[in-house]
Amino acid sequence: MDFISPTKGHLTFDEVFGEILAYASENPEDNYRLIVGTDSQLRDETCFVTALIVHRQGKGGRFFYTRRYDDYARSLRQRIFYEASLSLSVASLLTEKLADSGQELNLEIHLDVGSNGATKSLVKEVVGMVNGSGFPCKIKPDSYGASTVADRYTK
Repeated sequence: MDFISPTKGHLTFDEVFGEILAYASENPEDNYRLIVGTDSQLRDETCFVTALIVHRQGKGGRFFYTRRYDDYARSLRQRIFYEASLSLSVASLLTEKLADSGQELNLEIHLDVGSNGATKSLVKEVVGMVNGSGFPCKIKPDSYGASTVADRYTK
């Protein structure tokens, strides 16, 4: 899986993980959150962007993203569940790497669904899927990882 950093360019997942640990070790007394969020944009093909953000609470953060294109046209429901599964995949890899390294960082998934709009009927199901996988999640308007960071790179 190839990630892009706005400042470092193309990185592997292992390099991204190293960057996250290095960033967190700069100020170990601060609180950090790892955020994973995915958004998609439907055009001739569907663009899916998964953002991985390390947030130093109250002091900014860094982010990385991966982008993939899919020729298959999905319904909104299918796209939302696929977005959640892409986020869960990255979150699972992170959890495994954190466990192997002995590091402990809070991890949450940001979903591109909300109580208003076209996705309101999907909120309970998607949140249940993510929570059932063992991860806390946020929905709009608090899910900036998906609705702001990932969304920026789907265009």
